[in-house]
Amino acid sequence: QVRVVESGGGLVQPGGSLRLSCLASARFLSFAAMGWYRQTPGKERELVAEITSGGRTNYADSVKDRFTISRDDVKNTVYLQMNNLKSEDTAVYYCNTDPPYKPYWGQGTQVTVSS
Repeated sequence: QVRVVESGGGLVQPGGSLRLSCLASARFLSFAAMGWYRQTPGKERELVAEITSGGRTNYADSVKDRFTISRDDVKNTVYLQMNNLKSEDTAVYYCNTDPPYKPYWGQGTQVTVSS
């Protein structure tokens, strides 16, 4: 059974930075487009950043120029570097394939941006 585990969330002040990590238990990541998603209570889960198997990236307008997605296929890990965080970035962050595959949803990691 493939597991995806997100980590790196926490409490940070506005303007601060965090780096999220997504570790998969299998090597499928090397062949898949991957995405970071986020969800807040009462809202749909949204895709904020995506990266193809070849390394091309795309971002939601709300995070463009602040977030950077990257991948290390040797380590089966996808990263999300988040800079200049804003209160509206507060959410639970998840990673999954792009498009997402339901069995791969993990527990997510909470990011809270507050002073």
